[in-house]
Amino acid sequence: MEFNLADLFERAADEYPDRVYVVADGDRRTYGEMEARANALAHHLAAEGVGPGDHVGIYAYNSVEWVEILWATFKLRATWININYRYVEDELRYLFDNADLKALVYQEEFTDRVKSVRDTLPELKHALVIGPEYESAIAAQSSARDFGPRSPDDIYILYTGGTTGMPKGVVWRHEDVFFALGGGIDPMTNTRVTKPEEMVEKGRAGGISMMPIAPLMHGASQWSVMGGAFQGNKLVLMAKFDPSRVWQYVQDEKVMSVMMTGDAMGRPMIEALEASGDQWDLSSLFAISSTAAVFSPSVKDQFFKYFPNIIMTDAIGSSETGSNGMTRVEAGHTAMKGGPTVTGILDTVVLDDDGNLVQPGSGVVGKVARRGNIPLGYYKDEQKTAETFPVINGVRYAIPGDFATVEADGRITLLGRGSVSINSGGEKIFPEEVEAAVKSHPEVYDCTVVGVPDERWGQRVVAVVQLRPGASTTLEGIQQHCRTKIAGYKVPRELKVVDDFVRSPSGKPDYRWAKEQAEA
Repeated sequence: MEFNLADLFERAADEYPDRVYVVADGDRRTYGEMEARANALAHHLAAEGVGPGDHVGIYAYNSVEWVEILWATFKLRATWININYRYVEDELRYLFDNADLKALVYQEEFTDRVKSVRDTLPELKHALVIGPEYESAIAAQSSARDFGPRSPDDIYILYTGGTTGMPKGVVWRHEDVFFALGGGIDPMTNTRVTKPEEMVEKGRAGGISMMPIAPLMHGASQWSVMGGAFQGNKLVLMAKFDPSRVWQYVQDEKVMSVMMTGDAMGRPMIEALEASGDQWDLSSLFAISSTAAVFSPSVKDQFFKYFPNIIMTDAIGSSETGSNGMTRVEAGHTAMKGGPTVTGILDTVVLDDDGNLVQPGSGVVGKVARRGNIPLGYYKDEQKTAETFPVINGVRYAIPGDFATVEADGRITLLGRGSVSINSGGEKIFPEEVEAAVKSHPEVYDCTVVGVPDERWGQRVVAVVQLRPGASTTLEGIQQHCRTKIAGYKVPRELKVVDDFVRSPSGKPDYRWAKEQAEA
């Protein structure tokens, strides 16, 4: 057996058939049950013409069915496509067409949207609705595992919404993405797995109960579900984020580790806990991890107040590079320069403008890059592939555009994504750092920072904020507070207060929406 994702899951299913694998809103699947149902669903899809290389869309909230569909698709050597459930007709039409969907499995409540675009998609040959129709399809097929051999060259595609443009499909080989995101490299020791059998060996002592909160259309949650399976973990999912229900699940399912995307989930979670009067038994919880969005020092401090002995980690990465590094956050030491300062994972470096390695302690700002196990490119976009995955001095890199510096001890400090950085008077300002400063103001509940055109400075910094209920503040109040946290040229020059705040379903900032608000 090679490093193929379906093969790795089947090995885990054989090793832990009676362990609980997925719990989602009252539904439960053991590894053995998941294996049998995924086999039957794979047979159904094959009977409808789905085969190696075909694309199967998943259009649903987090559920056990979501996970069944992903394994069924991989078993056929086909590729599943994650679909943002917030997309409306025009966005769906673009994604369905761009992704060349041959089949689609979707939640019943999205039926009208699917019908409105299906007649424009001649490649879409089969659609299956989750519910009675889906269950009948599984019941009518064999649950036997009778598929042909697979390859480490089979394809996984992660569609990323990005922050400024249309979604792009990042194309990975199974083997490469396993080492970049699936646990093939231990992020704490930087050691590589040498054979597939090592993954189930890690879980023989007993898996842990994990709860990735973000939607499964988000890469971090996908890899909690897949990478966690290889080691026999239990994964607890929720269809939609609800901060109080997170704590209820921690109590009921004895969740040991919760993974979230920064303040957008962490802040309402900790405030729900503060308002609860200690109504939940959270003694099972020993780890909190955050990735893909700013996790502010003030919110980290609130978590340490309630969980003084918690293992807290902050990680950086992207759809184009996989995991780039992580750090363990200690109580009393939550301050950040910009984004987190992390120990880089194997093959992660920072390159300057000339493509040279940024030297530790030099103060040079470069871009995070990864070599080795990286994607093949973007689906159907040769130009962006060439830009993001260049060959430099004979080495092919993934460079998605995250700016960073290298500390004297070799650790990497993330500064922010270049595509949303603000150039004001010649100074580069990264929104993430300003957002963390603004959100530490006691009257502010949430914030996204953008740049708008300015005749004198080129761009000026605008903070789009949602205040706490009953709170009020002024631009001057925000500025005075921020000057104690960040340099003066980074302080917001304009304040836009909104009643309803918009983020992506995974909790990432929606910079397009924020810019519309700032320019209104």
